[in-house]
Amino acid sequence: MKFKRAALLMAISGMITGGTASAGDHFVSDAVFQPENGQQVVPASAYEASGVGSEIAQIGCFDESDCDSACESTSCDGGCDSLCSDGGCDGACGAGCDEGSCLFDCSLDDPFTLFGEVNGFSIGGWTQLGYHNNANILFNSRPGEYQLHQMWLYAEKALDTSDGFDWGARIDYIYGTDGPDTQAFGVGNDHWDAGWTQGVNGDSDYGHAIPQLYGEVGYGDVSVKFGHFYTIIGWEVVGAPDNFFYSHAYTMYNSEPFTHTGTLATATLSDELEVYGGYVLGWDSGFEDNGDAFLGGASVTVCDDINVIYATVIGRFADSPTGTSEQGYMHSIVTDVALTDQLQYIGQSDFLKTETAAGVTVRDTLGFNNYLIYTVSDCIAFGTRFEWWHVDGESVGLGLAGDDADVYALTTGVNFKPHANVLVRPEIRWDWVSDADMLPIDILEDGDDSQTTFGIDTIFLF
Repeated sequence: MKFKRAALLMAISGMITGGTASAGDHFVSDAVFQPENGQQVVPASAYEASGVGSEIAQIGCFDESDCDSACESTSCDGGCDSLCSDGGCDGACGAGCDEGSCLFDCSLDDPFTLFGEVNGFSIGGWTQLGYHNNANILFNSRPGEYQLHQMWLYAEKALDTSDGFDWGARIDYIYGTDGPDTQAFGVGNDHWDAGWTQGVNGDSDYGHAIPQLYGEVGYGDVSVKFGHFYTIIGWEVVGAPDNFFYSHAYTMYNSEPFTHTGTLATATLSDELEVYGGYVLGWDSGFEDNGDAFLGGASVTVCDDINVIYATVIGRFADSPTGTSEQGYMHSIVTDVALTDQLQYIGQSDFLKTETAAGVTVRDTLGFNNYLIYTVSDCIAFGTRFEWWHVDGESVGLGLAGDDADVYALTTGVNFKPHANVLVRPEIRWDWVSDADMLPIDILEDGDDSQTTFGIDTIFLF
């Protein structure tokens, strides 16, 4: 059983001693490979490699007007033979470049769609296949096996309130080894999609889920979502294309909800401030009562290069059929900083503390994640993530023996797009655990204190 599921079910099933982006959408492919306002990120080294003078690199001439739609008519005298806008090397080189003249040959054609738009709904999805040589408890739990993580389909009518009132809706379906991790496992009675597994006696790492099924209405700068939807907590999400790394953070898997059922309102108060607020039925439940909680937060644009998102859940997170509850507070603060045109830093801190109605601590965790992503071109980016996840010894819902436990992970990886519809993500990950014997299950394979893991996945989008 996955640790997040185990921890939550232990907390709500009477096993406790003593009485028992918007903010949600972080599409990394957009952030990394498609800079804002459609402008290409063109390093000076690309121009220098193509033989264009440094003054051209400073101008950054890739506007479509003259010289085979590559350069402005007067800004690039003598440089048009090397500057072509029809794809390649950060938009600086293309069909007119000599072989090897670019640092990274990058030519992305327009992406194709399998379904496209049908009756106002955009229909699409992706297939994620992956391999990792060691197991961890964060989705990647089948080592040494090439597996189908996500076969994902969605249909969405996006909300557009630019002309006043509008409505939207979305449904998502997933099958694969990630399916059971995004089911409505918060209530242990196999309601909604929680029992949709495939295997002997229903016990298998492969499963189905419908993690989102919601409607949305809006007018002007205000919208309201209602139904079953993904959380706004944290930076990492379940959908594979929306994350930079193949593997996941401990904080995301163990200290954050995946889904909610309820309502969530969003209001854009200014160009710099967006606020969220709503009521949800606890954590990770389908259309069945699993608690009463406030879900909300705010997104603040501090300046052109810095954005901060605060998201919180307060209230009753879980209920079991026996009446044992888990209630408390958690928040996630995500700071996104554009250090340069090509270098992005994301810092995230998560705090979670819950207890039973009798005041017994269920979970008390603190997590810090740091991401550094360097975008070379539309086709390639490099990233690293360092995480510290701390569990207080009083977290009886996690089965600790009275002492604190600390888990660390360092991951480095590459995002490579050989085609507009294909994303390849190799990575190397180092994990180590202090006081591993304090945790109720093995965090790392074979109960080791440290581990090095190689993983790679490929995502085919359609």
